[in-house]
Formats: sequence, structure tokens, C-alpha cells
Amino acid sequence: MKSSRPYLARALYEWLLDNELTPYIVVDAEYDNVEVPRQFVQNGQIVLNLGPSAVRDLHMGNDMIRFSARFSGKSELLFVPIPALIALYARENGVGMVFGHEPELPTDEANDVDEAPVLESVKRPQADAEPSDQNAESSGEEELTSAAEADETDAKSDGQAKPPRKGRPSLRVIK
Repeated sequence: MKSSRPYLARALYEWLLDNELTPYIVVDAEYDNVEVPRQFVQNGQIVLNLGPSAVRDLHMGNDMIRFSARFSGKSELLFVPIPALIALYARENGVGMVFGHEPELPTDEANDVDEAPVLESVKRPQADAEPSDQNAESSGEEELTSAAEADETDAKSDGQAKPPRKGRPSLRVIK
């Protein structure tokens, strides 16, 4: 899989501009192939204004952010490899995102597995529906449930009695 960082950065940049905010980036100036004016680097980092009035020829690719900006009246071409991007935020209110260290993602060749996990669509029986679920069912929409819930349904039909879960499936973030 490819890194999600460039996609998130582009989306966040556009969102900040749509909200008439000034996008700033924090860059790890010590990272390989970073080309920024070294006289403005502090503690190994540099903060750069990416607002449309501050840069020219901005290109936010999957590998690198490239643009031209003026520093002390002199135009310079800057290169920021995507892994060197630490954060992207709005100058006015600080809303944005800090990008953590991204682990090495496996390549397609490393994923040669005979059987990949598959998500299944399971229609919940109406007898188990709660009042909050009636709107979704009356519009004809199917509910997607997790594979674990599908296994529970299968186990229930095999004669093993397990109490059904109440409510909609949800994701839980565990740190």
C-alpha cells in the first residue's frame, strides 16, 4: 500500500483554503533531500507558509511537495519529501494535523497470501431491529456488520445460543 500522508495533506490543504485559512507546514529540515533556506531552520525544523499569495507553482505529489517562495526578497525553489512533512495546520486557529512516524508498509509482493480476509454484507433480521434501526430498514438499505457478527449469526443457526448484540456496529480506537 502507498502512504496515506500525501493524500491527507492535499485534502487538508484544500479544506483549509476552502475555509479561507492560511495553510502552514512544519518540515523536518534534517531529512534527506529537503531543500529549504537553512538560515530559517530552528531546532531542525522549519515552518513554511503555503498560502496561495506566498508560493508559486505549488505541486503536492505523492513523493514530494515542490514550490517556489521568496525569502528576504530572493526567490527560492523548495523541495519537501513527503516523509519530512511533520504537520499541516491553519495559521489563524491551529486546526490541522500532525503526521506521526509512518511504519514501513508491505509491498504487494510481500502480501502473497493464498486467502485474503473478505468483508461480507449481512442483512440483519427484522426481529432484532431496534427503533433507531427502523429508518435504515424502511428505506431498503442493508446494514453492514462485521465478520465476527456474521460468525455469531452462523453459530446461532448451528444451534449454539449466543445473545445478539444490540445497536449498530462501531469502530473502537485503542492506543
